[in-house]
Parts: sequence; structure tokens; C-alpha cells
Amino acid sequence: MDTLLTKKLLTLKEACDWASSFLNRNISESNITYLIQYGKVKKYGENGSTQINIEDLKQYYRSFNGKREVEWKKKLGNDLNWNLSFDNLREKDTTKHVHRLHPYKGKFIPQLVEYFIDDHTDNFKQNKFFKKGDIILDPFSGSGTTLVQANELGIHSIGVDISHFNCMITDAKLLDYDLNSLTKEVKNITLLIDKFETDRRIEEFEKELYFELAKFNNKNFPSPDFKRKIYKREIEENKYAAGKEKEFLSIYEKLVTKYKIELKQDGDKNFLDKWYIKNIRKEIDFAFEQIKEIKDEKNKRILTIILSRTIRSCRATTHSDLATLKEPQIATYYCWKHKKICKPLFSIKYWFSRYAVDTITRIKEFQKLKNGAQWASITGDSRTVDIKKEIKSKNKDFYNLMESQKIKGIFSSPPYVGQIDYHEQHAYAYDLFGFERKDELEIGPLYKGQGIEAKKSYINGISQVLLNSKKFLTDNFDVFLVANDKWNLYPQIAEKAGMKIINQYKRPVLNRTERDKNPYSEIIFHLKSN
Repeated sequence: MDTLLTKKLLTLKEACDWASSFLNRNISESNITYLIQYGKVKKYGENGSTQINIEDLKQYYRSFNGKREVEWKKKLGNDLNWNLSFDNLREKDTTKHVHRLHPYKGKFIPQLVEYFIDDHTDNFKQNKFFKKGDIILDPFSGSGTTLVQANELGIHSIGVDISHFNCMITDAKLLDYDLNSLTKEVKNITLLIDKFETDRRIEEFEKELYFELAKFNNKNFPSPDFKRKIYKREIEENKYAAGKEKEFLSIYEKLVTKYKIELKQDGDKNFLDKWYIKNIRKEIDFAFEQIKEIKDEKNKRILTIILSRTIRSCRATTHSDLATLKEPQIATYYCWKHKKICKPLFSIKYWFSRYAVDTITRIKEFQKLKNGAQWASITGDSRTVDIKKEIKSKNKDFYNLMESQKIKGIFSSPPYVGQIDYHEQHAYAYDLFGFERKDELEIGPLYKGQGIEAKKSYINGISQVLLNSKKFLTDNFDVFLVANDKWNLYPQIAEKAGMKIINQYKRPVLNRTERDKNPYSEIIFHLKSN
């Protein structure tokens, strides 16, 4: 370490060693490369010999990483449990295996579930709430994070969700597949999509557009130098970006005219009409027709999920607005995420192929971890659903298990008041697949707002879910609910449900998709019978 301190320029490995010692935790080469790519530290050296100035690293870690916990506690309170930030994890850890099979707004990371339900972790040596062989319930199962993680840990699980599509994502993650059959089917559908042509001009248009974009971006937004200048505030990003965006737009419009590209569809009756460029819509319809012909039901389901993931990525919107759509984007634009001029998509082919390969890889990885735990995903209203009746119709073995033991507890993240319309976030899938929407049965949806009546309705809704769930729980149950309770509604919810809050854990939420990166926290409430 003393030798490193005397050097000004460090190799990647030396930078990792120094940073690991400085921060007292493991820092990988990918961590340092990230800092270079996003302009946080300057790269020195040529021809693959990357070097970093040790003073740049010191300045970055002292100004951000080292002080982040202190700054967040100043703003959010000293009761913030930094252990639950999982700030030591990389993105590939928090999106491991099937957890990234399909995007889902509002889900929690699997490590949070594992922290509370894994009896092998060190976090609760004196308080092991769940063990292998127990049954756990998630009455707001969303895309199935709790069920997947429980399955990995040998805990039986039940998920309930009002959204048909959410349950379809969960099923796709947990089903057992014949991998040889699935791989062949995926390759076949990918090949059919790749060969499908709606307009030969699209390919020629995109080739020339890519060439012009690369030339323009290399000149006006060189990476990582441009990002570093923004980071150091040497460039007024808003003004500079607006000028360059307008400059390239004229190039784009000339190409659209030259190749006679049709951007808009003929109508806009639904989501698929409004949010997709014409060629993409034709490709989507073709792909779905091919998938509907598949005989194996499991293969058909997972390919439907691959298509859904693809069409979500191919919406006519900016990269920054993928999570929250604003207006259709059918022209080139300055991208706040990538710090350069980006373009809308004109074909699904690349993304379908990429997601197909990724999906097979993730399923293979997860199937090695599965250990025979029972699971069931139920489409229904958690306020009224008869869980045992539903299990009996789906899985007799699981039903027999429930006859001999009740559900040990709950781990769930209920919807927050007035934040997300859960059906609407997958409107493209409901339009294409023809699923029945039940928006009116959502608890706390965005469209109902955050007023007094919305909060009353929310309190009643969540408490009714807990009351109904109690019918199927053991007497000495443990309930964990992840919530951002800024209006202090959960004490009322617990009381109405005949429960009491015995503990709560306040965690920082570090990795948010929105451009708003202000400190944000959520609470995990631990409830037991009153």
C-alpha cells in the first residue's frame, strides 16, 4: 500500500487494490472501469494500457462514496439501516438469474427477501423467522421476486396478484422446462423473425442513420471526455445538448425523406397504435402469430414473455423515460442517460434475439438452483381469494402439504399510495395478448391520487388483504411488509387487521431508475398477531 501511495498513475489492478484498502471492501476492475466510462475519473494511457490518477480516485471516493452514508442519514435520519442498502452488490447480483426475465416497475431486490427469510444468513441468528420446508405467502406478488427467492432457499411459496400478466411473468420464472426443446423452439422463432421483412428500405435507412450518428457523436459527444466535462461542470449540458440535438435533427429528417420511411401508424386507438413506429408494429404482430402456433404450452409462455420484454424495450420513447412514458419519440434526441444523440427503434429483431439468448441463460442458471419446493401463482383479489381452494385446483401435492401445515408468514411489498398503475405499466401486453384488465381492483393506484379518500381506501384495502390472509396463517405468524409509509398509514392498517407492529427496519433505496436521485428510503414493517 505504501508503494501505491508514492505512485501517481495506477494500473487497473493497482487501482482496485488501493480502492479496496481505502474503502475496506472489495472493489473490482469493473467498478473502476465504470468510473472511467461515466467520466468520474480520467483515463490515462493508450493501446489498452489503462491508468488512473490516484488523486482522482481519492477525490471521487471522498466526495461521494465515503460520505454517502453520512449524508443520507442527515437527510433521512440516524435510524437508517445501512446494512439493508446492499451497496456492496453489483447490478448483476441484484438481477441474478430469472429475476431479470422481464422488467417490472416497483419490485424489490432479491437480497432483501433473502435477508429476512433465509435462516442461514448471519443477520438474525437469534431470530430465525422462516426455515426450509415452511410455506410463505406474498399477497402482492407482482413479478414473483418473493416466490423465486423462496424457491431458491427451499421454502414453499404462494403468490397472489390481481394482474393476469404479473402472474404470467411469475409462472414463466418458476416453471420447469425441457431445455433442449425450449432452445430449439427459441432458435426457430428467432430465425423466423429475423427473416421477416416488411420494407427493404428500413435496413438501408438504419445503416446510413447509424453511420451519421456515429460520426456526429464521435465529434460532438466524445466518450468518456464529454461525460467528464459534464461531471466537472465545464459544459452547460442543457444549452449544448439542445443545440446539437437540433443540428442532427435536420440530418435525420433528410434521411427519413430520402428512404420514404413511415414513422406513424394509421390510427391510435390503443397503446400498440400510439407507442410504436409502423415497421415495429408489423414485426410484433408477425412474431406473436408465430408464437401462437407453438404446441408446447410452457415454451409458448416463455416465448410470449420474451416478446413482451422485447416490445417494452422497443416503444417509441427516450431511454430516460422508459420507466415513465411521456410522449411518443419518433425523432432523434439528446439522451440524458447515454450523453449523446440517440434514435428511436425501427425493428425488434436485435432485441428479440438478445433477450432470447439472455432468457435461456437465466433459466438454465435458475434450474440448477431449484430444489423441489412447491409454489403456486394465483390470479385473484387478495382481499377475498380462497387460497386453499385455489391451491387444491392447481396442485394436489401442495394442497396436501397445506392440510398438514399452515402458512408460516408473509413477505410482500404492497403497492404504495398513488404511485403506479400496475395494469397500465404493461398496457402493451394487455393489448397484444388480449388479457382481461382489472384496474378497478388495484389497491392504491396512481389514477386515484393521494388525497384523503385515496388514503382511506388504501388503509381499508391493505387491512382487508391481511385479514383474509390470516385465515391461512399459523397462530405464531411473522408478516414483513415493505412500504414507503410517508403518511404513517401502517399503524392504522395493522390495528384494523388485528396485528401489531413489533419492529421496523428503515432502508436506503440506492438504485433508482428515475432521473430523480434524491435520498429515498422505505420501511420493512414486522407485524405479529395482536
